[in-house]
Amino acid sequence: METASRPEPMRGLLHSENYRPLFSGHETFALRQLWLKKAVDAVGDRVGTSRSPSASAGRGRAKNIFSEDSAIVTLGVGKNMVASIRHWATACDVLADVDGLPTVTTFGSRVFAADGLDPYSEHASTLWLVHWKLAGGWSMQRTHRSTTWYWVFNHIHEQSFTAKGLLKSLDDYARERGGRLSAATLKRDVEVCMRCYVDRSETSSVDDFADSMLGELGLISVQSRDEYALRRGPKSTLSDGAFLYALTEFWQAFAPDQSTLSFETIAYEIGSPGRVFKLDEDSVAARLIALDPLTTGAYQWSDSAGLRQLIRTKPVSLDSALELAYA
Repeated sequence: METASRPEPMRGLLHSENYRPLFSGHETFALRQLWLKKAVDAVGDRVGTSRSPSASAGRGRAKNIFSEDSAIVTLGVGKNMVASIRHWATACDVLADVDGLPTVTTFGSRVFAADGLDPYSEHASTLWLVHWKLAGGWSMQRTHRSTTWYWVFNHIHEQSFTAKGLLKSLDDYARERGGRLSAATLKRDVEVCMRCYVDRSETSSVDDFADSMLGELGLISVQSRDEYALRRGPKSTLSDGAFLYALTEFWQAFAPDQSTLSFETIAYEIGSPGRVFKLDEDSVAARLIALDPLTTGAYQWSDSAGLRQLIRTKPVSLDSALELAYA
């Protein structure tokens, strides 16, 4: 039986000196379909924040709505779900903590505001970008809240893995980082991670999976009671624009001063789009070739003398990439 493997020693974001892993905060609730919009509306409505697409990070400051008794009524959920919504909104880069107060981010406003690109999460790009925010890139502030998610999509190298093997790997990792973690806490975190991705058709537990936001992506399948499989290959619902957004964010953090990125980096590096979206080599190559016309030459694919790389001729902003994800 194959199990979750251990990563290369001290490699990748999770092994950075300042990275703080977290295996709780979701209150055992998987991310649900409208929770990110609820978070943006709750924070934004408290201060009358602008709903225009140009709203920037820093707008949407408010008193901490999530710590007030009225939050249960405002969000229309139970007390534990209030904390869970804040956790997920922060982990997905929809809210940020600024001086201890929830703040709507640029990404949160552009996508989930009333006049945003997809406030009700009806577009497949929203699901892929939320997955990216949880499991990809090189942002310590964001991914420290979704350590298990980042681990699953970046540090499991086999196609199949078991919950038992994953638990052991994460426990070993937490111990190496000097953390004290209860087995129950870690087990709950792994269970929530799996519930986020397993399609409802693959389980008989309707209550746990009915509103899971990311199950439609088909990234993880159930093999048996304790065994799961990562689905690698083409992703028909992943738009070239969403791939571009992820690649641009990854590039800005991973190698901001480089004008080129190798094919291997884009396809296999920890935190890269190829790795996080579980694309095979042919699919990554097809995406990269498509970026030239999509970006009007800002990103150009080169495959000469055995050297496969993407060339950046001019900067691509995250805002323009986000627009293309919903074009």
